[in-house]
Amino acid sequence: MIDFRSDTVTLPSEKMRQAMANAPVGDDVYGDDPTVNALEQWAAERHGFEAAVFTSSGTQANLLGILSHCERGDEYLCGQDAHNYKYEAGGAAVLGSVQPQPIENNPDGTLPLSKLEKAVKPDDNHFARTRLLSLENTIGGKVLPVDYLYQAREFADRHGLKMHLDGARVYNAAVALGVDIRDIVAPFDSMTICLSKGLGAPVGSLLLGSQEYIAKARRLRKMVGGGMRQAGILAAAGMMALTENVERLAEDHANAKHLAEMLNSLPGFDTSAYDVQTNIVFVDVDTSVDIVGLSAALKEKGILFSPGYQGMRLVTHLGVTRDDIDLLIGEIRRYVS
Repeated sequence: MIDFRSDTVTLPSEKMRQAMANAPVGDDVYGDDPTVNALEQWAAERHGFEAAVFTSSGTQANLLGILSHCERGDEYLCGQDAHNYKYEAGGAAVLGSVQPQPIENNPDGTLPLSKLEKAVKPDDNHFARTRLLSLENTIGGKVLPVDYLYQAREFADRHGLKMHLDGARVYNAAVALGVDIRDIVAPFDSMTICLSKGLGAPVGSLLLGSQEYIAKARRLRKMVGGGMRQAGILAAAGMMALTENVERLAEDHANAKHLAEMLNSLPGFDTSAYDVQTNIVFVDVDTSVDIVGLSAALKEKGILFSPGYQGMRLVTHLGVTRDDIDLLIGEIRRYVS
């Protein structure tokens, strides 16, 4: 199958599978897995943090990240479109009694500081305690400007807030901007990195922060059932993802731009309302095109995508080539004609 649904569908390469098979392992809950320990230490040093913890998923990493900053009755500020607010089953509220305070995102993905200012609660018994600002980069494929991140840091410092980065695709942001990853993550007190999207590992995310913060997160990881045993088999893939699969993200971005241009050449398909900055392409589709029927027809041809309400979302990744894109365009052209 040629799968445009998400970059989460990437498959480990043969080299990655060999690294996983040969990884030295131990019991990570005891702290005895040398491969997990090496990944956590390397990741912390590389990104400028004191410590890191390996988790089973980005959702779990974000949950631990929020709960390690906030207590019951606290709240965190986030975007209306933030993944840890909208797409993670309400975990912070359900499991931690931490209230999200969503703010409508600007078209570029940023959160307006003027609205954040008004959302911070006063020290009053009527309100939840505002403790955290959570940003996502990239968000919907859009890259947050580096200068905005430092403006957000100043805002957080002014109000005594911590800052958390949902960095599921943060390396896509760094590659798109042509900057070192530290330039993006330096303003934050904590961050997550998803290893199983464009970076190509099969499982896992990292949460990074101070020693004290990660110690709390590690305890919470055990509480929510995230303690893994011989997890070095997975950590080996994560290390390869971070050390060998970053630069090639630029290829995914170039393919996404090509995909958007080709879709615009089709009658009834329009990507002009969406700036393609990384590896995610959104498409408006004319009502004359049956989206559900198109999805079914392409699936019969071995091509998958995510249909929406008169629209499409397509994601490029290491499993999608330029030839695959051209094949998709040809099949859509045949369908609509």
